[in-house]
Amino acid sequence: MVFHHFLVFATFFWFVLCRSNKSPWVCLTCSSVHCGRYVNGHAKKHYEDAQIPMTNKKTEKQEKVQHTVCMDCSSYSTYCYRCDDFVVNDTKLGLVQKVREHLQNLENSAFTSDRHRKRKLLENSSLNSKLLKVNGSTTALCATGLRNLGNTCFMNAILQSLSNIQQFCCYFKELPAVELRNGKTAGRRTYHTRSQGDNNVSLVEEFRKTLCALWQGSQTAFSPESLFYVVWKIMPNFRGYQQQDAHEFMRYLLDHLHLELQGGFNGVSRSVILQENSNLSASNKCCINGASTVVTAIFGGILQNEVNCLICGTESRKFDPFLDLSLDIPSQFRNKRTKSQESGPMCTLRDCLRSFTDLEELDETELYMCHKCKKKQKSTKKFWIQKLPKVLCLHLKRFHWTAYLRNKVDTYVEFPLRGLDMKCYLLEPENSGPESCLYDLVAVVVHHGSGVGSGHYTAYAAHEGRWFHFNDSTVTLTDEETVGKAKAYILFYVERQAKPGAEKL
Repeated sequence: MVFHHFLVFATFFWFVLCRSNKSPWVCLTCSSVHCGRYVNGHAKKHYEDAQIPMTNKKTEKQEKVQHTVCMDCSSYSTYCYRCDDFVVNDTKLGLVQKVREHLQNLENSAFTSDRHRKRKLLENSSLNSKLLKVNGSTTALCATGLRNLGNTCFMNAILQSLSNIQQFCCYFKELPAVELRNGKTAGRRTYHTRSQGDNNVSLVEEFRKTLCALWQGSQTAFSPESLFYVVWKIMPNFRGYQQQDAHEFMRYLLDHLHLELQGGFNGVSRSVILQENSNLSASNKCCINGASTVVTAIFGGILQNEVNCLICGTESRKFDPFLDLSLDIPSQFRNKRTKSQESGPMCTLRDCLRSFTDLEELDETELYMCHKCKKKQKSTKKFWIQKLPKVLCLHLKRFHWTAYLRNKVDTYVEFPLRGLDMKCYLLEPENSGPESCLYDLVAVVVHHGSGVGSGHYTAYAAHEGRWFHFNDSTVTLTDEETVGKAKAYILFYVERQAKPGAEKL
């Protein structure tokens, strides 16, 4: 009982005085509270000390002590350093659950509101960037950061970008919550671990919870642990804590959201949920791997791939659905690293789009199998956009393999914040209205560093007319000039609603 009273006091003391964006973690060996799981290596040191060889034979009790654990005071998840995993096991006396209950009682106690008030005062006094001047009045910054769980900036940048695509985000936030457990565990918080089966997790549900936590203004940073461990379950490529490619993660995330939505959600047919959103009409849907979902309705477009045999002139056409377009940076621009460099012309997004859609002669390694000639022949290839998506995602191919390494193309590419005109890349531009081909920028993902396996990801995104910079748990207000100077890796453009006076690329 003394331990629990000390724990309550220590946790309260942390909430009142600590200004960190990291979650408080309590060591369940000695009840010390620190900011983050590895701060000062405190709880981990208990585990390391227990590994020191002993002259006498270890008893069963000593063996159990080696499972040194700590608990996140915000999510109540328990982490074991020996197992290197979040665990759901408890002691025979249920001591871990008792700690959770004490923390929950602390949250619901009479002085909780006073704790939040004091903490807000400390945050507001030290973080002036959290206040905005709008029309002469001061308003609170409602944006919420995402805590880095160990090289998870690639995931955070994508999640923040998607959270600012309003039609996509609102769809998930309006979905009904899913209770993954029943019986004795119904109503309890679910703690995901790597040892659980795939049937116990829902990517759509954890994605929904994460989006709901952002932009509420109730906390400075949110820890997406549950979502991250679901990602570990269903996307083996992203297990571990090494740096990952943000574009690759985005594609995996959208593909798996699409597949899970196709299978129904909380007992409700996916098609029923999709039909309830009147903005996603059948004409806006693009089917990829089966029936349409909100993923394909928002991001789905269609390419026409034309291949012409240079020997007999036979033309082959194929329609390919896409969720994003990967654009090469033309080789003549690859030495121009900054916007301010004077030598040579500036690389623009139009140059990258033109390189993608221009007529290209295939080399010897890509000979086309001509059905008329009955053998592989030299040919040309050209892409047309047959249908534009509601949200156009453009990926600039900054990483290229050389003989042994994957190098980064650090060229600055100029891109418009408003009025990206895609009409000239359409297969039938005459069938499109004057406004239907114009796009406005809503989010940008930037990679800082020299290699895909290193560096850092951040994101810029527009929300209610203001631009924000998302750097893991830190969110700051920025301006259009700063956004325009970024070396974009992924660009998200939203189809413009009919408005006069559009500025073109």
